[in-house]
Amino acid sequence: MYEKIVPPSQGSRILFQDGKLVVPNDPIVPFIRGDGTGVDIWPAAQRVFDAAVEKAYGGDRNIVWFKVYAGDEACDLYGTYQYLPEDTLNAIRDYRVAIKGPLTTPVGGGIRSLNVALRQIFELYACVRPCKYYNGTPSPHKSPEKLDVIVYRENTEDIYLGIEWAQGTEIADRLIKILNEDLIPATLEHGKKRIPLDSGIGIKPISKQGSQRLIRRAIQHALRLPKPKQQVTLVHKGNIMKYTEGAFRDWGYELVREEFREECIIERESWILSNKERDPDISLENNARKIEPGYDNLTPEKQAEVREEVKVVLDALWESHGNGQWKEKVMVNDRIADSIFQQIQTRPNEYSILATMNLNGDYLSDAAAAIVGGLGMGPGANIGDGCAVFEATHGTAPKHAGLDRINPGSVILSGVMMLEYMGWDEAADLIKKGIAAAISNRQVTYDLARLMDPPVEPPLKCSEFAEAIVQHF
Repeated sequence: MYEKIVPPSQGSRILFQDGKLVVPNDPIVPFIRGDGTGVDIWPAAQRVFDAAVEKAYGGDRNIVWFKVYAGDEACDLYGTYQYLPEDTLNAIRDYRVAIKGPLTTPVGGGIRSLNVALRQIFELYACVRPCKYYNGTPSPHKSPEKLDVIVYRENTEDIYLGIEWAQGTEIADRLIKILNEDLIPATLEHGKKRIPLDSGIGIKPISKQGSQRLIRRAIQHALRLPKPKQQVTLVHKGNIMKYTEGAFRDWGYELVREEFREECIIERESWILSNKERDPDISLENNARKIEPGYDNLTPEKQAEVREEVKVVLDALWESHGNGQWKEKVMVNDRIADSIFQQIQTRPNEYSILATMNLNGDYLSDAAAAIVGGLGMGPGANIGDGCAVFEATHGTAPKHAGLDRINPGSVILSGVMMLEYMGWDEAADLIKKGIAAAISNRQVTYDLARLMDPPVEPPLKCSEFAEAIVQHF
C-alpha cells in the first residue's frame, strides 16, 4: 500500500460511519513535521499533545503518531519535486485525521501551493480559523479580549481554484477577444466595458453547492455555541460582484429558509417581527418603511415589493418566531467584506462566526489573528465530509529553523482543534488552560516576549514553552 513509509504496528483507524466520526481510544494520526521551523515546533507540540492526553485519560486513551512526508522533507525521501507523494495522500485517506506543520510553497514543480493542493484533493471545503485572545498576549489593540470569532472560509473555489492564463498567451488573447467581441456586448448591463488587450485572465467560480455546504457547517457550529454567540455573518462583496459574491449571500439565506427554518432567524426578518412586537397594529406599509431606508423615495413597484416581503415574513414566521421567540434562534446576517474589516476592530463583540468565500476569508482570518496576538497564536483546520487536516497557519521561517526559538502556539492550538474534532474535549481544555496560564505568567517565546511591557528577558525556547504549558495543566 505504501512505498516508503510503514504504518504503526499498534493503534486503530478512525472511521466515518453514518455521517459521524468513530474515534477509537488509540487512533493512528498521520503527522507532517513541516519545513523550516517544523523541525522545532512539531516536537514541542507533540510533547504537549501526549502529556494532555495522558493527564486527561490516565492511559485509557493515547494517540499513535504516524509520520508522513510533504514539502522539502518529502523531496529528500522520494526525490526531486516529490513535494506531495502518494504515500502521504493515501495515509490521510486511510486514517482521516491528520495534522501538519508549515510547508514551503515550491517554486516550479507544478504545484502552486501544497496547502491548497491538500484542500482540493480531499475536498476539505471548510477552513476553520478561531481567533480568540489569551490574557497577557501582546496585541496592538487596546481591547483584544473583545474579539472571539471563528472564520469559516470556503476552501475549494473562488480565485484559489487557480484557473488563469498569463498576459500574451494564446488562450488569454482568445478569451479576451471572445469576451470583448461577443459576450460583453451581448449583455446590456455591461454597456461599453472592454477588457484591456494586455491583460492576464483569471476565473472566479462560486457555486451554490460549495457555498451552501460551507454555510451549513458554520450554522451547525453556531448551534453548538452558548446563546450569546449563536450568530453567523455572511461576508461578501455582493454590492459589486452580484452573481458570485452576491449569490453566496443569497444562497446562504436560501439555506436558512429551506434547512434551518426552525433554528434560525435572518436579521431582516427579526426587524419585521420586532416592529410588530413593539406595535401590534402596525400596518404593512409602516413596517416596510422602518426596515427599508429611503422607502418613501422608492418607485411604487419597489415599495410594493417591500410590503410583500413584510407580509410573507409575518404570515410565515409570526406563530413560530414572533413574540420574542426569534431571540432564541441563531441569528444569520450579512456584511460587506470591506466593512467587516473595520467592524471586527471597532465592534468586535458583535460577531461570532464569519462565513466567507475563499479570498475574503484568507484576508479576514489573518487580520483577526493579528488582533489577538498574530499568526504565532493562530490555529487552523481544513475540514471536509469525513476527513480533516489541522495545520499551523504561519510560514516556515527557515532562518529560525533548528534554533529552538520559534513559537509553537499555532500548531499546538491546531492540535486543540483536532482533539475537539475527535471529541477529546478534556485533553483540549487542559492545553488551553496551560497556554493561558503560561502567557499570563510571561513564560513565552521571543516573538511574544519582545512585545510585552516590559519585554521578557530572557524569553523561553520553543521546547521550554511547551514544558511551561504542560506544567500549567
